[in-house]
Amino acid sequence: MDDSQLLRYSRQILLPQIGIEGQERLRAARVLMMGLGGLGSPAALYLAAAGVGHLVLCDIDTVELSNLQRQIIHSTATIGHSKVESARERLHALNPLIKISQLPSPWSLESLRQSLASIDVVLDCTDNLHTRLIINQACLNAKVPLISGAAIRFEGQISVFRNDLAHSPCYCCLYPQTESTVETCSQNGVLAPIVGIIGSLQAVEALKLIMQIGENLVGRLLLLDTFTMESQIMTFPKNPHCPVCAP
Repeated sequence: MDDSQLLRYSRQILLPQIGIEGQERLRAARVLMMGLGGLGSPAALYLAAAGVGHLVLCDIDTVELSNLQRQIIHSTATIGHSKVESARERLHALNPLIKISQLPSPWSLESLRQSLASIDVVLDCTDNLHTRLIINQACLNAKVPLISGAAIRFEGQISVFRNDLAHSPCYCCLYPQTESTVETCSQNGVLAPIVGIIGSLQAVEALKLIMQIGENLVGRLLLLDTFTMESQIMTFPKNPHCPVCAP
């Protein structure tokens, strides 16, 4: 690590829990970002700024005007552009030292599973249950940790699924495979900073996982209601009858 890198990351390296060793772990890490919208925007920006060595981006959408209220990685100038290219440009401007690549698109469960062979952690920043279930299955098959966040209205939530550990519950242990009660931001709205808070927390959990420090939200769901400024942590076990991860 040269002098410019030491200066860039100095405020992190000063933390005794991180130091040079932790920063080197970040530089060697590969993180897959599934979704570059409201959640993925702050998460990707903070991971890039923190020095995660390789970000793999995945989003099939283009930037729209209605995105800009909360998807802060994009700009008015990139309306109509691919979200991946828009994000790549912003992330490289923020930190030219990191590598950025794209998950081949369109992707499937099988292609995602193959791509995960070299990934250290996945951030699920998508906004529909069907995609989340596919990501969960692929991460389980590849035994890759998954950090899932969601936000709607004034509320947000986040949990960590250690698919590399046999005792960890998976996403489907928490949410059965039904779409009967699924709500989306496009239908119900969301306050812009909420996705920023949850996306930032996803980045925090990813950094801790990579550096092997602190405690992660494994088997725990953090719930945040910013309308009342109340939060709680709900614990949940591995479902022995889960159709996805049960033996």
